[in-house]
Amino acid sequence: MGLTDRGYIQVYTGNGKGKTTAALGLALRAAGHGYRTYIGQFLKGQDYGELHSLEKLKDYITIEQFGRRGFIHVTSNPDEEDIRRAKDGLVHCHQAMMSGQYDLIVLDEINVALYFHLLEEEEVHRFLDDKPEKIEVILTGRYAPESICQRADLVTEMKEIKHYYQQKVPARKGIER
Repeated sequence: MGLTDRGYIQVYTGNGKGKTTAALGLALRAAGHGYRTYIGQFLKGQDYGELHSLEKLKDYITIEQFGRRGFIHVTSNPDEEDIRRAKDGLVHCHQAMMSGQYDLIVLDEINVALYFHLLEEEEVHRFLDDKPEKIEVILTGRYAPESICQRADLVTEMKEIKHYYQQKVPARKGIER
């Protein structure tokens, strides 16, 4: 298995739109070449449009969610349930990475899980330490820690220039959700 002779670590971060979409695009491209992708979605437990699309590609793309329905709002200490889900999610992602079944592993919104202290940076570094040579790993979400960016082979920052959310446009079915 493995997309190439060497798998790289990629980070998609920033306050702009498109981090998850970029990772899904890479998964779609990999599927087109017969490669298999595992996507672990941290902080997400909702019915997003991509779940329906990916169901049609289930032979190539596996997706699991490790969040609760709705958004996480951390004002002081994170909720124990959210911490448990994030830690369980990282274990599932690690098992998928080590299973030999996947060529690409996506840790969607893991940077936000780190920002909200649902996971510790050291846990993610240990995950990356175990990365088999030929596996590609993508970490998405705003607030990517400097230590993760330093470790990555590719870092893309999505920058918001203008967004219709500023005019109170809600997330639209088929576009943002």
